Amino acid sequence: MLGPPYERQTIDLGTDDEGPVVATLVRRRAERPTGRAVLYVHGFVDYFFQTHLADFFAERGWDFYALDLRKYGRSLLPGQTPNFCRDISDYFPELDAAAEIIRKDDGHDTLLAMGHSTGGLIISLWADARRDAGTVDGLVLNSPFFDLNAPWAVRRPLAAAVSRLGRRAPHRILPFGLGTVYGESLHADHRGEWTYDLAWKPLSGFPVRAGWLNAIRTGQRRLRAGLNIQVPVLLACSTRSFRGTTWHDNATLADAVLDVEHMVRYAPRLGRHVTLARFDGGLHDLTLSGPAVRRKVFDEVGRWAEAFLAAGPTAPADPAPAAADPIDTVSPDATSTGTTSPGTTSPDNGQTDGGATGTRSEGSASTDSAAPGDAPSGDARLPGRRRPAGDPADAVTTGD
Repeated sequence: MLGPPYERQTIDLGTDDEGPVVATLVRRRAERPTGRAVLYVHGFVDYFFQTHLADFFAERGWDFYALDLRKYGRSLLPGQTPNFCRDISDYFPELDAAAEIIRKDDGHDTLLAMGHSTGGLIISLWADARRDAGTVDGLVLNSPFFDLNAPWAVRRPLAAAVSRLGRRAPHRILPFGLGTVYGESLHADHRGEWTYDLAWKPLSGFPVRAGWLNAIRTGQRRLRAGLNIQVPVLLACSTRSFRGTTWHDNATLADAVLDVEHMVRYAPRLGRHVTLARFDGGLHDLTLSGPAVRRKVFDEVGRWAEAFLAAGPTAPADPAPAAADPIDTVSPDATSTGTTSPGTTSPDNGQTDGGATGTRSEGSASTDSAAPGDAPSGDARLPGRRRPAGDPADAVTTGD
């Protein structure tokens, strides 16, 4: 897997009808001790390999953690159904365990949760369920999976059929899937720039099963009914979707998996303090977009995090940027989209030119961020829940 400076810890989750269940927590420490940490959660047919994202946060004084959920990536055990669950809340135990490790064992006082696609849906529901516990201090949602990418006339009857089948035959394979276009746009062996383990993230995905889809639809209904997340939320997505099933170069400039307008439509239902940022040319995983777009995404995430999650009492790797005066208009390059909270997040240098769109928030601070390098890194096992001894991990082809 990954080698130093990465470490990993296996979280024992007991057993289910397929046998033992585990999750895997990967960690990359910042240069200097810090009280701030990020917990990253991947999407469907995915696992953590975005080491450039970890580098970005570590260079800015955040310890970075990534969780491979049960039956995904590093946590997928022999005999298990890849990526399967029966309810979104099935993932809450590993999220709770990861948060306890980060806060209690590793001593962080600020925790930012970041979720991509299905991971964005999962951490939204988790943050809402844990809103009175002070578990997280902020959320970043990267193209969250808030609805199926299908016309309304298809979604409604499909939901009813999936609900029945999901209860009666949860492992039944459904006659549709992801296609290969998005995978081709990412992987270096095809039309992309990224190298990752195709056994864990195959181009055409894993079979979609009725029980999993029923869990997703149930979670989406909960979210669309309205959550009450009490912490600031940044929702980031592309400005457009690509709906083709065969290759076209437009797939490199749009979300080729989900309908981005669903994300925009349901953003206000997350809570009362939501910021929306949209990026022209962004892919479904914004952090895997082309270099120019990627830089804008990192810039926006960095500014937002500094504005809403101030540095803790321990020293960050880089000096914290000075807070800018409150700004209540979006930058000239941005396209305004309404959401539901007071104030506007906008950079003081007007560089949110990827189509970034702010909702009202209380202020902004700039951070001088560039797209980090895409060099591979690695992962050493975390012994227990303490600072690791640096033993190398088992060798598996993966990484950037």
